[in-house]
Amino acid sequence: MSTNQSEKSKTLYQALWNSADILRSKMDANEYKSYLLGMIFYKYLSDRMLFYVADTMQTPTDNLLTAQEIYFDAYSDEDTKTDLIEVLKEDISYFIEPNLTFTSLVNQVNVGEFQLELLAQGFRNIEQSNEIFENLFEDIDLYSKKLGATPQKQNQTIASIMKELSVLDIAGHAGDVLGDAYEYLIGQFASDSGKKAGEFYTPQPVAKLMTQIVLHGKENQKGFTVYDATMGSGSLLLNAKKYSNQPGTISYFGQELNTSTYNLARMNMMLHGVAVENQFLHNADTLDQDWPTEEPTDFDGVLMNPPYSAKWSAAQGFLQDPRFSTFGVLAPKSKADFAFLLHGYYHLKQSSGVMAIVLPHGVLFRGNAEGKIRQRLLEEGAIDTVIGMPANIFFNTSIPTTVIILKKNRTNRDVLFIDASKGFDKGKNQNTMTDDHIQAILDAYINRQDIDKYAHVANFDEIKENDYNLNIPRYVDTFEQEEAIDIVQVSQEIVNLNKEIKQAETEFLAMLDQLAVTPETKDLIEATKGVFR
Repeated sequence: MSTNQSEKSKTLYQALWNSADILRSKMDANEYKSYLLGMIFYKYLSDRMLFYVADTMQTPTDNLLTAQEIYFDAYSDEDTKTDLIEVLKEDISYFIEPNLTFTSLVNQVNVGEFQLELLAQGFRNIEQSNEIFENLFEDIDLYSKKLGATPQKQNQTIASIMKELSVLDIAGHAGDVLGDAYEYLIGQFASDSGKKAGEFYTPQPVAKLMTQIVLHGKENQKGFTVYDATMGSGSLLLNAKKYSNQPGTISYFGQELNTSTYNLARMNMMLHGVAVENQFLHNADTLDQDWPTEEPTDFDGVLMNPPYSAKWSAAQGFLQDPRFSTFGVLAPKSKADFAFLLHGYYHLKQSSGVMAIVLPHGVLFRGNAEGKIRQRLLEEGAIDTVIGMPANIFFNTSIPTTVIILKKNRTNRDVLFIDASKGFDKGKNQNTMTDDHIQAILDAYINRQDIDKYAHVANFDEIKENDYNLNIPRYVDTFEQEEAIDIVQVSQEIVNLNKEIKQAETEFLAMLDQLAVTPETKDLIEATKGVFR
């Protein structure tokens, strides 16, 4: 990154944190993320539109104020206004009235004329421009009492945030810098909001590992399709861009139950430059009703980090659902882990698809219905690799987790076990995995060979002998033999130590004899000597 770009990035991060500070004292991170991320996105859309107008009017500029003037003049001319609006809707899918752009609103803040209703109308402008923006800002309650007890206080809070964000140079950030900063901020919200974070964010080291496994050998594939049925903020999906040599051709399919998080994923996609025609995102309950059901329904890559051991209905009707019917049993009501796994596996391509899913270790050894599902998957050869991850690397849980790799139509039924539980750097509140830790796992996955105390390829007979139990310690022995104790050496050390103690006693008693004796210290000295006799 150039020095200039690095400075811009510092300014970007500083503006984001200054804005967060304004809201941090008023509400928790899980709430204020919607305000801050939504307003950053509004500025992004506004700035992008202004520069596009300047280019369209054949007066390109990198100055927002100049672009604002160009737009105002063009919009004020009745001969060009209608055509300009049509061009904007056609080319970038939205338009914002000149007096409602982020730049215009900040100018109004600076002269004390800003009103919240103007920003609310700007949100509506975008939402009504195209169905892809429908209800995008619905989570941002500009009139919430948490922003201030009175309308004036609410106005001041939002105005302060807008002033902080006004320094962001959207157009000046190359590539995914803004998107990555957005991503970083989401991670910070995840950290601040504790257990709720599991609803919307997968830590980047885990996401990097899973994505590189799913894309291994397909880095040059055009038209790669990737699916996440529990997509959260879309962070896991978006990693595909980083490891593909054809990022502009990737199609992203994702579903999310939480509407607020679904909207966050939509914004995240656009900020990372994903073309609208390559986004296929859905807001619904993944387990309750299958999606997608229209072509395409199977994908090159499936990436999932579902909520661990969530409850679901497990209604008997699901036994006729093609996602679960071939297994004869359903995941228990109290633990939907295998329901999520089977959903993702159902949507995996037959010949070349690769799926990576994060789950708690219980899925590897729990019995009853889960044991039957696991056995059926193993008999099919569906489970390719089981990776034991370190404890305390997720925001929402400190338990160790496992990444399971699944494939269809494999030529054999062996399973690679990798125990990566010790591959982490210890942190104060959370452990982290470095690139070296991730690379070690990738190398073991690619080479698929036994590595002492780290990896083992178990054939099907070995797994069958273990009653289809996939608990990693059964296959990877990480026991470290304690060094044998040399009794002779220890005895000699004790003899030497006793000699040193005796010498110290003699020297100490000699020092006491040299002390000046007073009536007050005589009894104390005699008592001390008595200890050593």
